[in-house]
Amino acid sequence: MEQSVFERDPSDPKRKEVAPLLKLVLELGPLMVFFFANSRGEWLIERFPVLANIGGPIFIATALFMVATVLALAVSWILIRSLPIMPLVSGIVVLVFGSLTLWLHDENFIKIKPTIINALFGVILLGGLYFGKSLLGYVFDSAFKLNAEGWRKLTLRWGIFFLFLAVLNEVVWRSFSTDFWVAFKVWGTMPITLLFTFAQMPLVMKHSLEPLAGKGTQGKEK
Repeated sequence: MEQSVFERDPSDPKRKEVAPLLKLVLELGPLMVFFFANSRGEWLIERFPVLANIGGPIFIATALFMVATVLALAVSWILIRSLPIMPLVSGIVVLVFGSLTLWLHDENFIKIKPTIINALFGVILLGGLYFGKSLLGYVFDSAFKLNAEGWRKLTLRWGIFFLFLAVLNEVVWRSFSTDFWVAFKVWGTMPITLLFTFAQMPLVMKHSLEPLAGKGTQGKEK
């Protein structure tokens, strides 16, 4: 199998892995900073008056979200000397739309950021399938090994799920208050994503190559 361009050679002595807990902190940390800064914006302004120059809570949250995102990517690079493709793309979109939010003083830009990211991932995954490529395998191949059918099914499911998240974000930010949208990003979108991820485990186990390899070895021994 051809090595993915998004991972290091497993035999590379310089290859390092991030501890699961630290990886979770790096991925969810910026989002928690965004939630905290938005909910405690006035409190932050009282203690750091200079933040008042940025604007209201949502703009302060956006600025801190951008800083936290850059720090998370920097820590990831320092630890493993590589950047996972999905957090990298998300980080770029955060910086672009966050900058537009602060520059134009329009919170709608940061609100449509999840829509852009999820729609982009969904279109890329489903577009890859259309051309016969299960692109999800290039991202997750280091986490587990699946046969071709497994990667196709998993890529299709994640592609559709990303488009679902894009539509869901549009409905929420256009129908509810900013505070509700921010809270939903943390306490709504994340649990939904985790539930969807766990729901894919039966498919992963069914199409995993490792159990198949084990069975083949046992058969030869007999």
